Amino acid sequence: MSRADGFELAEGVVERVATTEHPQPNLAIVRMPERHLALDEVGFAVAADRLNDPGNLGTILRSAEAAGADVVVLTPGSVDPFNSKVVRASAGALFHVPVTVAPLDDLAAAGLRLIGTSSHRGVPHTATDWSGRIAVVVGNEAQGLADDAPIAQWARIEHRGRAESLNVAMAATLLVFEAARAR
Repeated sequence: MSRADGFELAEGVVERVATTEHPQPNLAIVRMPERHLALDEVGFAVAADRLNDPGNLGTILRSAEAAGADVVVLTPGSVDPFNSKVVRASAGALFHVPVTVAPLDDLAAAGLRLIGTSSHRGVPHTATDWSGRIAVVVGNEAQGLADDAPIAQWARIEHRGRAESLNVAMAATLLVFEAARAR
């Protein structure tokens, strides 16, 4: 543990530099821990392919940590996991679940079975085989997962109503908790 210096800011400074309308009164500058994670040692991963929205990533991090995932993997081109909106939306989960950046092919090469999500193909998520070393893979908010993604199995969330699909963070939450329950 290293020494921490404290500084008191003049009134109104935090409000001027904050990205939120009503910021919390305390700020911290911290060094992020370096985590070296071997994907071939992971049993339960969550992967987000080309995710753009920081709120979605923060929610996925929060859900992944709560469901007991070993790691969250972002593909290149995804939103920065240290974006202030991601950090806030993760409600601290970012500091408890490792996050790494790697292409989906690296997960498959590490021996993880990639279970991709789709609104229209695959078996219902309640009938999906969640056993073994898996990565629950969700796609970009607008395009979803590419048809040529290295997916071993597709899972779909059956739903009623007129919506084409669920929000990616909501879908990821439902799937990671189903995977955790089934495991």
